[in-house]
Amino acid sequence: MDLFFVVLVLLLLAFPIMAIAALVKTVGLGGQLRRVEVRLAALERAAAAPMPGVSEQRAPAEPSAPTAPPIAEPIAAAPAVPPAPAAPGPAAPSEAEPVSAAASPVAPPPPPTATAGPAAPSMSLEERLGTQWAVWVGGLALALGGIFLVRYSIEQGLLGPGVRVTLGALLAAALVGAGEWARRSERLAGISGLPTAHIPSILTAAGTTVAYADVYAAHALYGFLAPGTAFILLGLVALATLAAALLHGPALAGLGLVGAYVAPILVASQQPDYWSLYGYLAVVTAAAFALARFRMWRWLAITAVAFSALWTLPGMGVVSVDALGAHAFHVIVGFALAATLIVAGLWYGPSALPGHIDGVSSAALGAYLLAASLLVLVSRHDPLALATFAVLAAATVAIAWRAEAAAAAVPAAAVLVVLVFVRWAADLNIEHLLAPSGPVAGAVPEPPKANVGWHLVLGAGFAVLFGGAGYLAQGRSERAIVPVLWSAAAVFAPIAILAALYYRIAGFEPSIPFAAAALLLSALYAFATETLDKRAPRPGLAAASAIFATGAVAALALALTLALERGWLTVALALMVPGIAWVSDKRPLPALRVLAAVIAVLVLARIGWEPRIVGNDVGTKPIFNWLLYGYGIPAAAFWLAGYFLRRRGDDVPARMVDSGAILLTVLLAFLEIRHFINRGDVFRDSSSLAEIALQVCVGLAMTIGLERLRLRSHSVVHDVAALVIAALTLAAIVLGLGMIENPLFTGEPVEGRFVNLILLGYGLPAVLTAILALVSRGVRPKEYSAIAAVTAVALALIYLSLEVRTLYHGEVLNDGPTTDAEQYTYSAVWLAFGVTLLVVGMVLRSQAVRLASAAVVILTVLKVFLIDMSELPGIYQSLSFIGLGIVLLGVGWLYQRLLFPRRAPPAPSPA
Repeated sequence: MDLFFVVLVLLLLAFPIMAIAALVKTVGLGGQLRRVEVRLAALERAAAAPMPGVSEQRAPAEPSAPTAPPIAEPIAAAPAVPPAPAAPGPAAPSEAEPVSAAASPVAPPPPPTATAGPAAPSMSLEERLGTQWAVWVGGLALALGGIFLVRYSIEQGLLGPGVRVTLGALLAAALVGAGEWARRSERLAGISGLPTAHIPSILTAAGTTVAYADVYAAHALYGFLAPGTAFILLGLVALATLAAALLHGPALAGLGLVGAYVAPILVASQQPDYWSLYGYLAVVTAAAFALARFRMWRWLAITAVAFSALWTLPGMGVVSVDALGAHAFHVIVGFALAATLIVAGLWYGPSALPGHIDGVSSAALGAYLLAASLLVLVSRHDPLALATFAVLAAATVAIAWRAEAAAAAVPAAAVLVVLVFVRWAADLNIEHLLAPSGPVAGAVPEPPKANVGWHLVLGAGFAVLFGGAGYLAQGRSERAIVPVLWSAAAVFAPIAILAALYYRIAGFEPSIPFAAAALLLSALYAFATETLDKRAPRPGLAAASAIFATGAVAALALALTLALERGWLTVALALMVPGIAWVSDKRPLPALRVLAAVIAVLVLARIGWEPRIVGNDVGTKPIFNWLLYGYGIPAAAFWLAGYFLRRRGDDVPARMVDSGAILLTVLLAFLEIRHFINRGDVFRDSSSLAEIALQVCVGLAMTIGLERLRLRSHSVVHDVAALVIAALTLAAIVLGLGMIENPLFTGEPVEGRFVNLILLGYGLPAVLTAILALVSRGVRPKEYSAIAAVTAVALALIYLSLEVRTLYHGEVLNDGPTTDAEQYTYSAVWLAFGVTLLVVGMVLRSQAVRLASAAVVILTVLKVFLIDMSELPGIYQSLSFIGLGIVLLGVGWLYQRLLFPRRAPPAPSPA
């Protein structure tokens, strides 16, 4: 009996399908017949019109008649026969006439010239309101009115269920009949071509929408129809809508099918039956896809896919899914229908160009795969949802292998697979935070233990699927983008899946098995790169080889990360950057340069999140600690990557990597100094003279290095970085060494007589600033070198003064009064420093140094006359002035004899 019922259902569905096929065939033949009639009429008009040159050929032609030009034109237009040069004299006409007679039957008659009529006037607002908008809104109002009438009758209890369903069916039939009558009336009146809204289409669309809602309500709300009967009736309505849309055009297709998707919302139930709902939607989706395929309406296919995918959301909660089996059925059926009717070049889908990627085909598969992934995430990886998603992901790869139009769905599938595994890896189930213990240990049930076996199998399966298919797909397409998409999915999916599995199973602890798996991936990617390089050139093959090479570098870095401690993750990511940069230098693919910059940003973000790299495990050992590994290795990697990237051009990715290299280098020095001074606590809220002195020395050394480097690299990043670090160092000198941490003001012990903090904070920076002034001379503006020279002189003068103070006061400089001998020593040391600068300036032939010497000497003169003369008593005052006088005379002698010698007067001219 069941078999008889199934056969009966198939027969009932076969007749409408055959009718639709016959109608489609008839419409197609009718269109072809009309095109033949138009072409035949054009040929008859062309034959009736007198052809130019015929009368001249029938009349006796004169030998000199110029008949050659009109005959030579069709010959010249033929690509296979080159035009012959015209022979001089009367022989040209006699030679051209036979050619014309032979060519005239082959040449098609000239098309009839269409007289250009007046341009059609544009519609006014009033005309558009009256002829289009009113009809559209009216049709929608009819459909909604019928549905609302049914709902009102239900709420008020006016009519029984049977009467409601009957009246709904009569209303639907009346609307469809009115639409068909209006269509035939328009054809008889000859007004169907008016640029107005198509009233028959609107009426028929409203009728089909009411029919959908009526059948659905009869089954889901009142139980009048069994599931099989409801399915048959819904199929009949859908097929009738398809047939009507073939006659009435896209207006009916849009309103009718959208109304069919919205009908379950308007005619709702307190106890939804998801199986009935998704059975109904399967019929509606099949009708929509079939109509979109036969009429080649891309917009209808996109709309149907969007509505069908959105209908997966009802019943989804935060952590559960109602009727998961029905949801899975809906996603599988929608995916199968899209693959059958929408994907170009596959089965019953539209034809596709070789190598062309169709957005609708890829988006249709991606939409249902996204819905399947949502089922997996919301159901917390239920086996049914996981199996559905796995089957659809494998089917996506198989479809893309068969039809290149859907190739863009492959990387989308890879991303969704990775998201599913990442969500599983980052399990946020609050039950796992419960840790019952003590007397109440049994009161709280233990959470179920995570089963990782199936995810390991699925992860390995997906890695083999994407990796193997991505490698085998190389060289099959005529477009370069297709192999690039395959190779990107082949590299991204396995590495990301392995990382997610490692995080869930091993946490951040070292794992030799996962490291071995990553090493195997690296070897496989290297093998793929090597074999692809040996193949004959094909579109996209070089780019795919570069992507596989990048994958080999990334997998190797991941292997190092998994085998070592957790802080090495930052190191491994940083080591990927020079590897990718090297590959981009060998395979100039712009995407690889961008990828290197993106990974560099990720490394910087990781360091910004935890500057200590490994938290409190940095240790207290100076220099050789996790700061050196976590900052030094990435900085060296970025420097090397910037070198590789600049070989192809100083673009934005190269500048980003260079900026990261400089930033990491500066942070390494800054944090290592803080770690050393503060005994491992880099976040300690304090500073000292030693710390500021070390920071200033390192800043000056970096500035000098960048000044030399920018002359070779000509990089704007190195140029700007040198200026920024120099400005920051100058601020540290003025504010930190000059005021805040000056031991003369703070009383901090300088720890020693000569080798002390004064030498570190003032003497060494003075030397480095002087070197910076020399290095920047001639390659920077004069103001830059002048500021560096003045800073060097000021630091040297402060260093000498503080050293003198140390000799008289010991390690604490502000302890005790200033003695007369100390005051005299300041003057003597300043004069000696001024003379030394003068000698250095004369040797280097530097006017700036000599001017600095003059400034120091002038400062000493002011001190002697303003301070020494009033405060120094007796012998110290005399010695101060005598020494100053001797030095000034010596300076004058040097200037007169060496710098500006007196020239001999010119010999008098003879009278």
